[in-house]
Amino acid sequence: FFFQAEDGIRDKLVTGVQTCALPICFLEEQLDDVRNTRRDLMRVIKAVDLEIQTVFAAAFADVSSHFTQLFTSLFPGGTGKLVLTNPDDLLNTGIEVEAKPSGKNVKKLSLLSGGERSLTALGFLFAVFRSRPSPFYVMDEVEAALDEPNLYRFLALIQEFRQDAQLLIVSHQKRTMEAGDSLLGVSMQPGGSSKVIVEKVSSSA
Repeated sequence: FFFQAEDGIRDKLVTGVQTCALPICFLEEQLDDVRNTRRDLMRVIKAVDLEIQTVFAAAFADVSSHFTQLFTSLFPGGTGKLVLTNPDDLLNTGIEVEAKPSGKNVKKLSLLSGGERSLTALGFLFAVFRSRPSPFYVMDEVEAALDEPNLYRFLALIQEFRQDAQLLIVSHQKRTMEAGDSLLGVSMQPGGSSKVIVEKVSSSA
């Protein structure tokens, strides 16, 4: 009777161990799946980070080169360049704009006049345009802060870009309007509905 009882206890222990082993095996399989998935994700993240750095480095090189050229055109005798704040870490680096118009011993944008800052920003914008061309550009009063000499430089840049693309510029500057091919405006008579008016500049000249 004693051995039968012992056999019964042994059977229960074996059954209990087997019962407990099932969820343990299941959890181990799940843990292995998580580890494998994590390794796969890390490989994907590493590949994506590498691609981002490659694309960013190429784009920065293009924009930086064009910005330097455009700055010389916008500020004759001046120098401008783009600088990475952390060139060893392209995923977290920032970009600083150094601008030195002719006759000024400054590089920081904060030390330039409002018109000079605006024209520098436009130089950067058009450097991006030139690096990644598009057939159509929309700008909203980007030249509002420019004085007359800088406005003429901006319009000369517009004249260059209009050879390869269409530009739609929202502006209140008379000189900018005169440089366009067409003028578009919105008019509304008292009590009436708004109406779009299109005028060809060349035909009205």
